Amino acid sequence: MNIRLKKKENLNKRAIYLKYALFCVFFFLYFLEAHAQDSILVAKDLTEEKELKFQDFFFKALSEKSIGNYQKAIENLESCNQVLTNDVAVYFEFSKNYLLLNKTFLAKEYAKRALIKEPNNIWILKHLVKIHAKDRDLSDAIAIQQKVVAINRVDRTFLLELYLDNREYKKAISLMNDLEKENALPSSFQKIKDTLEKRKGKTVAKEKTDDVVALTAQFKANKSYTILKQILEESSNNVQLLLNYSDEGIALFPAQPFVYLVKGRALNNQKKYKKALLILQNGIDFVIEDTMEADFYIEMAASYKGLGDFLEEKKFIQKSNKIKS
Repeated sequence: MNIRLKKKENLNKRAIYLKYALFCVFFFLYFLEAHAQDSILVAKDLTEEKELKFQDFFFKALSEKSIGNYQKAIENLESCNQVLTNDVAVYFEFSKNYLLLNKTFLAKEYAKRALIKEPNNIWILKHLVKIHAKDRDLSDAIAIQQKVVAINRVDRTFLLELYLDNREYKKAISLMNDLEKENALPSSFQKIKDTLEKRKGKTVAKEKTDDVVALTAQFKANKSYTILKQILEESSNNVQLLLNYSDEGIALFPAQPFVYLVKGRALNNQKKYKKALLILQNGIDFVIEDTMEADFYIEMAASYKGLGDFLEEKKFIQKSNKIKS
């Protein structure tokens, strides 16, 4: 009888040892995964009995989640929470399961609770970004992803994707430029960058055109030199408009050297060097500021160069440089 009892006792012990051996193997694998993916470990500050209960519920929660029983997993996590409250790993698992159930509000709440305890945990931050992105709260997702990038610059590519998704094209181009300088811009983004830069150029050109149209309308109503100067400054690529308005400027404001300079530059661009030189010579008499005088000399040098008079060109370049030095 004693022999049977001993055998039974030994069998029970073996079963217990086997159970704990399997349990330890599982948790070893889980902790490896935690280090690789989540960087969160289950708390160890429990009595042996409570720790076994906690691990048992936590093990069941992970098992249920792995087979898609997310509600069952949550029930086991609630039991974990009764054994040990405010555990980061438990909060994180709550958040993951609620996200899998598409309950994003609760998923956010539990992720935020976990971050209160570990505000710089990159895996929880990344998880929270995923929740915000799922809810299309892209501004919030970007704000969190910027924190992720501050911890690990490798994650800038996903920040770039969020910028593009949220149509924050200026920030996207700026980030792509930074990545390109570091040879870290994925080739798939190069075409997007080229397209955005072309679109940006067209947008800037359209904005300038719209500004000039508005300014010319104002100038018709109010022949102000200030408005005229703005028109000339905003129309640097429109030679004909520069000529028209600089002519009107000379007629209305004959003592303003800037209008002569603009007309001389426009005529040089049209290769009408003699006319340009004459206008510039007339206008320089009204110059007071040194910077303006230097600009006149540079433009006059360009006229002389166009006329083939390289000695005069050199002379006026030297005059300009002397003022600037």
